[in-house]
Amino acid sequence: MGLFDKIKHAFVKDKEEEKQTEDTTQETLEDEKTDESTETDAAKGSETEEEFEETTESTAFPVDEQEETEKIEEAPADTQKKYEKGLSKTRKTFKDRMNELFANFRSVDEDFFEEVENTLIGADVGFDTSMRIADELREEVKIKNAKKPAAVQNTIIEKLVDLYEEEGEMEVNELNEQQNDLSIFLFVGVNGTGKTTSIGKLAHQYRQEGKKVLLAAADTFRAGAIDQLVQWGERTDVEVVRGNTGSDPASVVFDAMTRAKEEQADVLLIDTAGRLQNKVNLMNELDKIKRIIKREDPSAPHEVLLVVDATTGQNAMNQAQQFKETTDVTGLVLTKLDGTAKGGIVLAIRNELHLPVKLVGLGEGIDDLEVFDPNDFVVGLFKGLLQEE
Repeated sequence: MGLFDKIKHAFVKDKEEEKQTEDTTQETLEDEKTDESTETDAAKGSETEEEFEETTESTAFPVDEQEETEKIEEAPADTQKKYEKGLSKTRKTFKDRMNELFANFRSVDEDFFEEVENTLIGADVGFDTSMRIADELREEVKIKNAKKPAAVQNTIIEKLVDLYEEEGEMEVNELNEQQNDLSIFLFVGVNGTGKTTSIGKLAHQYRQEGKKVLLAAADTFRAGAIDQLVQWGERTDVEVVRGNTGSDPASVVFDAMTRAKEEQADVLLIDTAGRLQNKVNLMNELDKIKRIIKREDPSAPHEVLLVVDATTGQNAMNQAQQFKETTDVTGLVLTKLDGTAKGGIVLAIRNELHLPVKLVGLGEGIDDLEVFDPNDFVVGLFKGLLQEE
């Protein structure tokens, strides 16, 4: 089953659940009327009560059975629900833009297709992606002879989903964890994106799995960064290897590598500086850190994770582009996705930068950093945007 088929299936399922809720509400109202009739007509009371019990048995689940059904259905969908909740602002913005698009245009003409491009660009799906979708939409509308707004909107979504699925065929979203050996993850990104917080949350998750974790505070030129990582270390009961403020970041990494091997750690998470305004110096610093890592372990670092803030939209794309050009980024950590209307940036990142999203922040809690699931993401974003044709 393709991704768009999954979205349609989820959409139909929601509609069926809405219909079932409406029917149940109507039955309840009818039952209440039956109760009132029973109270005012004593002669038919017992007969009405028997009819009411038969109706209840035939039209409503017994309470215990209904609760059991909900548990069976909801347990596998916990992560999906997180995505749906976390993407609610993005979904609303996308829906508002679509409503505005179809409110202003009564016919599907060239002006309409140009406005489709502007709408998608405004939804942060990327310039190249927007142009491609508009071009494909022109052909699809001709083939399907789609003229009604609902049919055209569904076609736009289908094209976005198909492109997203096509570009992600070879994408690996899982973290490159080493089995029975030390996994070394290097975190990069500008200050303020949630880099240190993401490291702390990931450390917590690994600790919950029973793994031995070490943190390295290699952002040595900002005392606040060291202090913040130490606080996360205390919170998650994880040791932090650090140096003095202003010391050589590479020396901290060397000490952390040595300690990790001596203590047979499973995971080493390395925090680095994020001064993009001094790009040349920063990249030289990162190169030196990576040379130290490779000298101790030629296969490492096993991930170079760029942390970007989803709320910055196109700026996040620009940061990713700059880091991609100057260092070997293997994947992205997309923070604050739940607090933004710019979640469409994930489409642009996949379609235009071809960088896999590895982790995503779907809340402020310590357990709200999730391994990115592209299927859950796209269903959570688009399911509520389909229209009944």
